Amino acid sequence: MSISQHKLKIEGLYTAIITPFTKSGEVDYDAFKRLLKMQADGGVAGVVVCGTTGESPTVTDDEFSKLLEIAVQLSNGKMQVIAGTGTNSTDKTITKSRLAQKHGAEALLIASPYYNKPSQAGLLAHFRAVADATDLPIIVYNVPGRTAVNIETPTLKQLMDHPNIVAVKEASGSINQIMDVIEAADNDFAVLSGDDAITLPMIAAGGKGVISVISNEAPKRFNEMVQFALKGDIAKAREIHYELLPLMKANFWESNPTIVKLALHKMGMIEEVLRLPLVPAGEEHNEPLRKLLQSLKLLP
Repeated sequence: MSISQHKLKIEGLYTAIITPFTKSGEVDYDAFKRLLKMQADGGVAGVVVCGTTGESPTVTDDEFSKLLEIAVQLSNGKMQVIAGTGTNSTDKTITKSRLAQKHGAEALLIASPYYNKPSQAGLLAHFRAVADATDLPIIVYNVPGRTAVNIETPTLKQLMDHPNIVAVKEASGSINQIMDVIEAADNDFAVLSGDDAITLPMIAAGGKGVISVISNEAPKRFNEMVQFALKGDIAKAREIHYELLPLMKANFWESNPTIVKLALHKMGMIEEVLRLPLVPAGEEHNEPLRKLLQSLKLLP
């Protein structure tokens, strides 16, 4: 399969959607449907189901399958549905990727293996093995702050040659590295921001969009920023960027998605329930977050 055969255009705003749970700890599929509707109404390009923002390590295969099926059904072709299938085992990643394909995912988001810290050669072999095992387009996710290993640009350049590897979610934290990646990529390869706060400078430097956390809370407004940026209207994009920047920062007062779930709870969308080892946000964040959401007119 060649890149040209992948008809999916990777560009714009993709929401790394949270996985809502009931008070008893089960997946809240009704709340998930409400969240999907909010994303569709916000005009996002797509959603990432069961990425790390969706607490993927704690979601069972049956829950993963049902969440994907619901997302595919409700998106009705209007939003791309991308599945988070990365694990720290190549075999498990392949199995999960095939499961995602079976249940209708249009693309895969695969984080580099965490904890076991593979070498660059190991990363190359891992992603190539997964890409060889599926027909779906793959977005590589580089997030060394979570995985303890950086996918270096020469490694990523080699991965770009694989026909099924079509994009990277870049959250290396190094704008110099990100610019090197953008410079190395051709038009068929999308470089997406993995950090809301640097989406605007990344798009200005040639990036194609973002896989976002803040769009869980403010999909319409953040989508406006991304679209202005992609059209080259940096002044309008910058205005929205600074309007939303305090919430982008607030979302990481604690490990993601702790604060986002508190925000969505305050917005009346979900119960504030996470699966261990994550626990609800500290009490000290309640009032500052409420004031911030109020100032952005996000509270009911």
